[in-house]
Amino acid sequence: MELTLKSLSPLAYGALNCRKNFAMASPRMRIKQGRSELPNLTITSKIDELQVTERRSANYHPSIWDPKFIESLSTPYTNEGYSNQLEDLKEEAKRVIKDARDTSSRLEFIDSMQRLGVAYHLEEEIKEAIDLKQVPEQFGLLVTTKAEVFDQFRSKDGRFMDGISQDIAGPLSLYEASHLGVEGEDDLEEARRFSTIHLKSQVGNLESDLADQVQQSLEVPLHWRMPRLEARNFIDIYQRRNTKNSALLELAKLDYNLVQSSYQTELKELTRWWTDLGFKEKLSFSRDRLMENYLWSMGIAPEPHFSKCRIGLTKFICILTAIDDMYDIYGSPDELRRFTDAVNRWDTEALVDLPDYMKICYLAMFNFANEMAYDALRDHDLYILPYLKSQLNGFYNGYKPSIDEYLSSAWTSVGGPAAMAEIARGDVAKSIQCYMIEECISEEQARDQVEKLIRYSWKKLNEASTDSSLPKSLINSSLNMARSAQCIFQFGDGIGTSVGVTKDRLTLFIIKPISIEPSTKPYLDGMKMSNRR
Repeated sequence: MELTLKSLSPLAYGALNCRKNFAMASPRMRIKQGRSELPNLTITSKIDELQVTERRSANYHPSIWDPKFIESLSTPYTNEGYSNQLEDLKEEAKRVIKDARDTSSRLEFIDSMQRLGVAYHLEEEIKEAIDLKQVPEQFGLLVTTKAEVFDQFRSKDGRFMDGISQDIAGPLSLYEASHLGVEGEDDLEEARRFSTIHLKSQVGNLESDLADQVQQSLEVPLHWRMPRLEARNFIDIYQRRNTKNSALLELAKLDYNLVQSSYQTELKELTRWWTDLGFKEKLSFSRDRLMENYLWSMGIAPEPHFSKCRIGLTKFICILTAIDDMYDIYGSPDELRRFTDAVNRWDTEALVDLPDYMKICYLAMFNFANEMAYDALRDHDLYILPYLKSQLNGFYNGYKPSIDEYLSSAWTSVGGPAAMAEIARGDVAKSIQCYMIEECISEEQARDQVEKLIRYSWKKLNEASTDSSLPKSLINSSLNMARSAQCIFQFGDGIGTSVGVTKDRLTLFIIKPISIEPSTKPYLDGMKMSNRR
């Protein structure tokens, strides 16, 4: 007896005495406008067991990046050819920091270095130049105390003044500073609302370049932006400033191109690994998104010395993405139960119980996690395998969460790479959908609530980032993970549908170097000769 289930209600479906299997599938059921959608499956009744004879498909488009194209990438900007020039420019930047005429000029120069993405070259010099106990060193913000910013706009009674100066720089600084706060700082929330109203009222009266900057800040505050994207955009802005420092501008351009060269080298290695892994042929139902997954890694750890981290993280995301598509799209309830059991067992003997297409997923995950654990033990004397297994077990034993459970899970996993496959999947509950269902509200109302939650989550991140017991690299990576999510999903699913903005940004980051005008070469040569004297 063959039945096709296309529009049965959950009650009718349960009448077929397959509640057990349906319960297994329910964590991955789609939720739309408060109602559940059953998977479009053709099933065959064979005594008391169900067999899937038709697989779902998400119809993901093929990769838009040809492996041969990635292998062909080249650039004239290499560390071997430009190392001396890079060092000369770094020395000039050190001199500017040391010889700045006043504190304000020094801090403005450091702020530009941060936004241009080159502050990592001079971390020690920057630490010496600013008092870290008094000044919040935050990404991309003019380094000044919040009190100094706020006091410019307060009246004697402590309230923010309505009739402030038409100079947009002050309100813009106030707006950016307001996003550095933690929960309970009511003054910061008041400052955000006040500056937002003022900036929106003035943006139409500004010249186009400044208006674009203000509009960009209103959409994505500086503190929330992915560092690499901010560096590329700010190079263009800084270049048009009359007050620009030529040596700093050339340092930023050269550094951008040299780091891009490192990215190209890493992607060539990853392309060969991804091809050899065989997922594209064996798991044709899953997303083929090597370049897009590398965007995650690059956003989280952009500096060139984190090359090994980017390569390992990209591999992890690629494997999890494929297995996630297996759960969300392709696998039957019985197959998924067996795969979950295999993950819990964590041994190669579990392969016997898996269908052929699952074997490659399991073994790739198993080998990669063990290899990562081995490297951590060898290089850092850290045994991380139990934590990796815990992350994977939690990832595949999920169910449809309440909004509180969803947010709690998101918060505890924000520091871990497994959260990214979680973000990118297409068939799980999202926070907006959770709100719509639980509170019986419209999508617009739910979206407003989620925007409030985003600001709340950033306050929690800001608070956690002040924990001096954590390594700075871990804090930055956690913040950058949130920034990368903002970048990738700003205009929709930048992974599932990777044309458009995602393609354009990858082209900027990976393929297209910044033009360095030939006219700057005499300046650089002259500076080089001067330094050698």
